[in-house]
Amino acid sequence: MSSGTLLLVIVFLPFVGSFIAAFLRQDARNGAAFLAGSIALCATVLTAFQYPEVKDGGVLRLRTDWVPALGLDFTMRMNGFTWLFAMLVVSIGFLVALYARYYMSAADPVPRFFALLLAFMGAMLGIVLSGNLIQLVFFWELTSLFSFLLIGYWHHSASAREGARMALTVTAAGGLCLLLGILLIGHIVGSYDLDRVLASGALIRSSDLYLPTLILVLLGALTKSAQFPFHFWLPHAMAAPTPVSAYLHSATMVKAGVFLLTLLWPVLSGTEAWFYIVVTAGLCTLLLGAYAAIFQQDLKGLLAYSTISHLGLITLLLGLGSPLAAVAAIFHTLNHATFKASLFMAAGIIDHESGTRDIRRLSGLLRHMPVTATLAMVAAAAMAGVPLLNGFLSKEMFFAEAAAFHVDSLLDHSLPYFAMMASAFSVAYSLRFIHGVFFGEPATDLPRTPHEPPHWMRFPIELLVLICLLVGILPALTIKPFLSAAVRSVLGPDTPYYSLAVWHGFNEPLLMSVIALVGGILMYWLLQAHLAKGIEGPPLMRRLKGQRIFERVLVAVSWRGARSVERVLGTQRLQPQLRLLVAFAVLAAVWPLYQHGFEAGHHAGTEFDPAFLLLWVVGGLSAIGAAHQAKYHRLAATVLMGGAGLVTCITFVWFSAPDLAVTQLLVEIVTTVLLLLGLRWLPKRIEISGEGLTAGFRARMRRARDLTLSIAAGAGISLIVYALLTRPLPDAVSRYFVENSYDKGGGRNVVNVILVDFRGFDTFGEIVVLAVVAITVFSLLRRFRPAQESVQAPEQQQRQDAYDRTAPERALGDTLSDYLTVPGIIMQWLFPVIGMVAIYLFLRGHDLPGGGFAAGITMSIALVLQYMAGGTRWIEARLRVLPIRWMGLGLLCAAFTGLGAWVFAHPFLTSHFRYLELPLIGKMPAATALLFDLGVFATVVGATVLILIALAHQSVRSPRAARPPLSDRKPAVVQEDA
Repeated sequence: MSSGTLLLVIVFLPFVGSFIAAFLRQDARNGAAFLAGSIALCATVLTAFQYPEVKDGGVLRLRTDWVPALGLDFTMRMNGFTWLFAMLVVSIGFLVALYARYYMSAADPVPRFFALLLAFMGAMLGIVLSGNLIQLVFFWELTSLFSFLLIGYWHHSASAREGARMALTVTAAGGLCLLLGILLIGHIVGSYDLDRVLASGALIRSSDLYLPTLILVLLGALTKSAQFPFHFWLPHAMAAPTPVSAYLHSATMVKAGVFLLTLLWPVLSGTEAWFYIVVTAGLCTLLLGAYAAIFQQDLKGLLAYSTISHLGLITLLLGLGSPLAAVAAIFHTLNHATFKASLFMAAGIIDHESGTRDIRRLSGLLRHMPVTATLAMVAAAAMAGVPLLNGFLSKEMFFAEAAAFHVDSLLDHSLPYFAMMASAFSVAYSLRFIHGVFFGEPATDLPRTPHEPPHWMRFPIELLVLICLLVGILPALTIKPFLSAAVRSVLGPDTPYYSLAVWHGFNEPLLMSVIALVGGILMYWLLQAHLAKGIEGPPLMRRLKGQRIFERVLVAVSWRGARSVERVLGTQRLQPQLRLLVAFAVLAAVWPLYQHGFEAGHHAGTEFDPAFLLLWVVGGLSAIGAAHQAKYHRLAATVLMGGAGLVTCITFVWFSAPDLAVTQLLVEIVTTVLLLLGLRWLPKRIEISGEGLTAGFRARMRRARDLTLSIAAGAGISLIVYALLTRPLPDAVSRYFVENSYDKGGGRNVVNVILVDFRGFDTFGEIVVLAVVAITVFSLLRRFRPAQESVQAPEQQQRQDAYDRTAPERALGDTLSDYLTVPGIIMQWLFPVIGMVAIYLFLRGHDLPGGGFAAGITMSIALVLQYMAGGTRWIEARLRVLPIRWMGLGLLCAAFTGLGAWVFAHPFLTSHFRYLELPLIGKMPAATALLFDLGVFATVVGATVLILIALAHQSVRSPRAARPPLSDRKPAVVQEDA
């Protein structure tokens, strides 16, 4: 297997594990943990084996065509920097999976937890190893989605739901900004390929679009990494289980933002705009996070604000724009992941074994948990920047860069003092973590008696703390080779000389470190009296809460603003919404006509055919009659609408479009039945208020308005069609399809070849939309009863109840005896006949009129007839049609048909055809597009049946769900509009 293919395996292996874990039994904690740990360990080993390929500046690539015409390729890319980040993701993921096995309760749905954790790991690997910026944004949004599900894992908790909602709102909004920024980068460079973008730094910085591009990209990165003023979501995300915090909020999700800033550092940095925006955001985050962390009473809250502060430190370093600052940023990213993940796990152990995370209740745990306490104290010292630990080395580099000259400004000159202040804050909150939890008299009012956890629960902390020590004592032998590979891949020829020695002599950074250490110790000693009062939250910041600002902004935007727009444009009725939509379309079409005028072409028209005119007179009268009867008789209006559709079908035949004619006829049949079922859901007509002449005048004005709008829209469409048909149109496109449908698509039916081959990507999107619409209709309608059923007279309700009690087997619809009528038997006998017609249309579709869509609609007609004969219970019980599975299998079949082209190095959905020699049959044409068409067929059938069940007010029973008692089941009753 090539190295490029291994990149694909590394990214998708966690997704495969997530899929498997989702189907495990909810009590299979050991199995789910073993699966997640094995997947993460395997990904770690595979990633580690790629190091020899990238250590000397090599780059591994795997490029597969996706939509080449739009410059969209599925590209995997690994260099020294992304290798280091990938190792961070998978190795800490393995340790978190091991830790979670002992942390998570057996009462929790643990397989779901590990399924989400593995899916998040895959999404994070997708960000790190993407070689296409659009692809990176896709995985970026996946991390927001899976982090939302992980933060809200304990959805019974209001704080978890609120934290998940806040995280998703902020990071998803930033993701949309990032998408816009990436689109601007692609517009400037002419490509979304990461290699081309990284080679176009001068072009991007000199572009007039540089500033909006920079702001949009920074909004995406700063929201993801919880930077000021978007930092408020991270502390609320601590409602998640501690393994989630140890993974997402120390090593992965919050690092995605600084990863992106580092990745695009060669392209976007080096300007004053970059310096002032990024440095200001990083500095504010560094100081505010460190200050707030000192006064937190919850251990995870303290660690959350310290995480915000350290992320601000990394952002500040990247904003300075110097190569040495970028080196320090990459180094501190790694160091922070190790000591912060171990601290989160230690906090989880304290909570797990003592029953609380409240610092006010914890003290003296060193006596009960000596090993865990020692590990936590070493990790906290690394966070504070104590010598001989890894945090000290990157902090020294930070001090050196803060003291260096970058831009002649007050902000640059004040950086050394702010750096020492923030470092003193970090010493103070680290001391609070150590002293407040592990020293003092042992607490006596804890919910549980604290003790050491199982060894394998503590093992991840032991390993991470050992790394902190080894890197701090022997940096040249441990981290330097990996850091050098990462730095060279980011900075290239601009890589500066830097030293990872523990001792650099008495210099300015060492003096700043000493001042910060002493100042932090003194600060904690002075604040002890205030902290002992147990006051929640930092002084001077209690009123300025990010959550409060977030809620007020959300209310202003989504409540007041949305309500104002709804009052102007919105309504609970469909007709006014359609009226606004059509009016806007008419105005949009009139505007260019007003500016440029209207001019018909010079092509001579075809000969006048009275028969065709008569045909459309019938169609027009049917349409007008449907509009008129809609006021009085909805059933008659539905029938007349079908007449207009039939005229349209004949028109397609007239103009030699048999595919369209077949599809139109089949769709008319199905939609007419569904509309008839939907009549009972329609509300009563709203009478115009008022009396006498006023009411009549308002009714006439409303009808005149609707008539005018409909005439304007119809006339406008007619003018557009007339203008097009009287002009010479280039036939290059149509000629291309006609000439290449057989040679390149393997079919003589040009329409079907276009749908499943040339424009297969569009068709795939359409069936996805069809499935989403069907599920939406079902979800909306299953919660409401038709008005007619809720207003039954008491005696009618009594008769219905007696019917249900005395004949429960009738409600099941499981026997033929309930439907032994001639029409019912005929409709049931027609099922195999219509099924054979559907198969015939499906198999012939590539060469003759037909195809997957037409066959799916035909099969749906067979199922509609079975409903009319026996109800939806018959479809479910006898025919075993589970529509959601049909749709799922159809979409998977279509998707895997497209993905199969990648195996042979062709773009997504590239089809292949050849002749097969079959026994007794001989040569038979076969195309892979047939499998794609099979997916279309299954999706259409599933969507139609699901809408049928929704309109019939039946619910789809899961095969695992218990069947309800017979007395609770009611027959489907179809009520027509009288």
